[in-house]
Amino acid sequence: MTNVATQPARRVLLRACAVVGLNAEEAEPVRLAENQIWRLPSQRAVVRIAPAGQMTAAQRELHVAAWLAENNVTAVEPLDVQQPVEVDGRPVTFWKELPAHVHGKTVDVAQLLRQLHDLPTPDIDLGYLDPFVRIPERLDAAVTLEETDRTWLHARYRELAAAWADRPSGRPDCAVHGDAWPGNLVRLVNGGPLMLDLERFSLGPPEWDLVSTAVRARTTGAVTPAEYVEFCQVYGFDVTSWSGYHILAGARELRMVTYAAQHAARNPQWRAQAQYRVDCLRGRCGPRPWHWTGIM
Repeated sequence: MTNVATQPARRVLLRACAVVGLNAEEAEPVRLAENQIWRLPSQRAVVRIAPAGQMTAAQRELHVAAWLAENNVTAVEPLDVQQPVEVDGRPVTFWKELPAHVHGKTVDVAQLLRQLHDLPTPDIDLGYLDPFVRIPERLDAAVTLEETDRTWLHARYRELAAAWADRPSGRPDCAVHGDAWPGNLVRLVNGGPLMLDLERFSLGPPEWDLVSTAVRARTTGAVTPAEYVEFCQVYGFDVTSWSGYHILAGARELRMVTYAAQHAARNPQWRAQAQYRVDCLRGRCGPRPWHWTGIM
């Protein structure tokens, strides 16, 4: 895959790999989205290129990976090179390629989150959780949506942000993964669960990590009622019983809608799903669950 769309990313990749002594000539794109992921097959390495201006977040990912290893939480491991590297303003990090793995089951997610949330707060500047990070930028990029829909989504964003600022008290703040779904909390084919994609690690309410699975059960239908009951039993708490649930669930739903809308602007095959998600939030498609289809 060396078409015009991948050429700028490949140039960044080649320059970054040269800095740390890796050969990127045979690199294979894995995922080219907000973050660009490349695989170096012969070196069993994965290269992650973050958006410009995310150097602090890239450094935090590396610190978090080391902290997780120290606390026996199985997670993706950085390569032993001097990193992160910055090329054209974009931070680049280098990771050991994972062995064969699949999306985690709900019990894997619950097990890893319980282990994570039980840890003492790390001596790392994690920053505080922002459930709405990049949402304004995503809305600006959502050019396939009607202006009336974009106006409504902006208003929904402001409503939820105000509710988040005045949310009910809940469980004590701790280190949270920030994007805890089965694609990021995976299961090794010949091993146990493992945590990856550490970009959104922060200090915040553990309810934010739990809401992802609850939304997959109540909003998208990707998790069955029985699977959700098992998730709550393994973790030891049902976030839907918390009075602030609907605020965080609304924020998670808005993230899922704006993510699809942003990427629909450059890929026509996702436009119907992006519009469907907006229609659901606007009450045009009946009650939850809405059975959203994944993109990317």
